[in-house]
Amino acid sequence: MRALDFARLLFAFGFAIPTAYAAEPPHDIKGLFMMTDYPAVTIRPGTTSNISLRLQNYDLGPQRYKLSVEGVPSGWTATLLGGGQPVAAAMPAPDSSVPLQLRLDVPANSALNEQTLTVKAEGQGSEASLPIVVDLAKELPAKLTVASKLPELRGSPKSNFEYTLSIKNDSGRNLVASFAAAAPANFETSFTEAYGTQELSSIPIEAGQSKDIKLKVRPPSAVDAGHFPVKVTVNAEDATAATEVALDIAGQPQLQLSGRDGLLSARAVAAQQSTIPIVVTNSGTAPAENVALSASAPSGWKVTFEPATIERLVPGKDAEVQALVTPSDKSLAGDYQVSMRAASRGENASSQFRITVNTSTVWGMAGAGVIGVALLLMLGAVARFGRR
Repeated sequence: MRALDFARLLFAFGFAIPTAYAAEPPHDIKGLFMMTDYPAVTIRPGTTSNISLRLQNYDLGPQRYKLSVEGVPSGWTATLLGGGQPVAAAMPAPDSSVPLQLRLDVPANSALNEQTLTVKAEGQGSEASLPIVVDLAKELPAKLTVASKLPELRGSPKSNFEYTLSIKNDSGRNLVASFAAAAPANFETSFTEAYGTQELSSIPIEAGQSKDIKLKVRPPSAVDAGHFPVKVTVNAEDATAATEVALDIAGQPQLQLSGRDGLLSARAVAAQQSTIPIVVTNSGTAPAENVALSASAPSGWKVTFEPATIERLVPGKDAEVQALVTPSDKSLAGDYQVSMRAASRGENASSQFRITVNTSTVWGMAGAGVIGVALLLMLGAVARFGRR
């Protein structure tokens, strides 16, 4: 029995061990390699071109490799760049690469023929070389591409819409790209730096590189809800690129507040409640929900509304509410200012009402009575003491 169990165990290990080894990928590639996506390029004399390279280390230990360029024609300048500055050596980690650039400055009087340059990396026991064929041509068409990371944005008429545009120079020479935006009527557009506020109309872009800019679009405050496209065009020499962004504008209420028939004045009596009709209008493009009424009045006054809230006010319609105003019993006769307000989810409107206050007739009659009694007493005193 034990012999049978032992045989089964060996059989299981026989299948498990090959499987474990098969799980590891085979290392068929080993060594140092200088690589590029484009080993043959065309350049125009009198320009500067950048060729992207990478020094790849496959399964080798870290080591310092000397960099050089051979076969550079007379008058040409070939510079190896790493991290944006000239470099003479590189050290790629095992199973990783170091990005490099070969910058070529070609004189304007260079002959229009083909040249082969060789980029080399040499270390202790390892080296790599890459031949690059450079063909000179008198005229090369410029090439641009432009794209937006978020081409459609949604907001209200009060929103500022900002789009990040990436402009790439796909040609073999440096370009200055200018840009313009075609927007609907009364829409304001401007271009700024990607991480700044400086407005731009053009920007330099090196060969093979790209730069980001921002397009800011501000719609007019009275715009209706809808979908509004904006076309962006980029030009550089004989190259043109275009893309389209869009604004999805949602409707927004716009409140207005006044008295009936547009009147902004009323009369009231001290210590007595007066009713003033107030008209709230929605001239926007979306319903106003839960419109709350409030007021600011002189000290001691009381102002309430019936109703205090308008549940829903659709665009183009108005609603009338009653403002119940009670001036203070200490109010003197004269004109007073009362501010009436209507608010709905960030949208609000206000108006100043002039309230002319009169004193109560009861107090006037009481005053007249007091004066009359005083006169009678005075006349009686004159008549009595005048005889003496």
